[in-house]
Amino acid sequence: MLRGPWRPLWLFVLLLLPLPGAPEPSGASRPWEETDEPRSAWAWPGFQRLKERLRAAAALSKRYWTLFSRQVWPDDCDEAEEGAAGSPGWRLRLLGQRYLDLLTTWYCSFRDCCPSGDCRISNNFTGLEWDLNVRLHGQHLVRQLLLSTVRGYLETPQPDKALALSFHGWSGTGKNFVARMLAENLYRDGLRSSCVRMFIATIHFPHIKYVDLYKEQLKGQIRETQQLCHQTLFIFDEAEKLHPRLLEVLGPHLERRAPEDDRAESPWTIFVFLSNLRGNIINEVVLKLLKDGWSREEITMEHLEPHLQAEIVETIDNGFGHSCLVRENLIDYFIPFLPLEYRHVRLCARDAFLSQELLYTEETLDEIAQMMVYVPKEEQLFSSQGCKSISQRISYFLS
Repeated sequence: MLRGPWRPLWLFVLLLLPLPGAPEPSGASRPWEETDEPRSAWAWPGFQRLKERLRAAAALSKRYWTLFSRQVWPDDCDEAEEGAAGSPGWRLRLLGQRYLDLLTTWYCSFRDCCPSGDCRISNNFTGLEWDLNVRLHGQHLVRQLLLSTVRGYLETPQPDKALALSFHGWSGTGKNFVARMLAENLYRDGLRSSCVRMFIATIHFPHIKYVDLYKEQLKGQIRETQQLCHQTLFIFDEAEKLHPRLLEVLGPHLERRAPEDDRAESPWTIFVFLSNLRGNIINEVVLKLLKDGWSREEITMEHLEPHLQAEIVETIDNGFGHSCLVRENLIDYFIPFLPLEYRHVRLCARDAFLSQELLYTEETLDEIAQMMVYVPKEEQLFSSQGCKSISQRISYFLS
């Protein structure tokens, strides 16, 4: 299929092609009616048919524009346009709804024709709420905090800073999963959207000696993305491995009343940091509370956030804790991901079976969950890998 600026030409050619059941142009000659008499090039049957097609396309233009404009700008329709839409002549069934949809999609790929003002941005908060409630297991604190925080920020007319969220917890507890949920529900194309950028510390910024080069590259990538979209999402995985000087690039975006030239192109920007840093502290606090008789759902942010933030600052072997973002309190929320228990692993296994359209039994879910390693050694309460590698274990189980 043609792409880019050639697509409208392709759509126009489609309009000139014969439509199923369409009558032949009046006066068109058939091959068996040809005579041996000389005729001018202008009388050539093929040229006559082309003229008829062009006349038909010209006659269709007003009707076609009406239908197209009603799809792209539905709020601008008035009674006159409604009347034109019902006028005799060409009908939408002859034109083909498919052609109209193709043109509308092409137009919307570079023009503002959606309620949000940008078709790439969906901000499906209902979908995000559903995902957090149904697809995410064992993370009631994330559900309570994330939706209200993100929605409140994106519905603020003119926020005075970017939103910074830092996800912390053991591997497999859902940090990447939730970051992907955010991208999928806020943007039509999810992580593939031109409004979303994801960085992995060990892949995108692997060498300390090149940190100055990385700073310039990161600054340019943020600026470029913000120029493309008025609402942007930046995800930093393995955040504890980011160099403090690299994180200085983000400082101007996270300070209140930051210089306008740093944020002018993108009023709404969200930075999400994913880290295993101090996941063990979260586990220790949760284990103690459970031993003291608290239920998991009774654990609140007040139980965890002070311990988590203090430990991050005091850790000497990570750049994130020593960055200006943490030292100057520029992170809006440190969000703890709790360690997952046996029952949560079973739910992850069930979801994996359903996503692959495989049949399962309750006994099968138990067998998969029992394949995981649980800690501490005495209690064996928490899955050491969370729900990570569940799909691989299912493949092994079925092989």
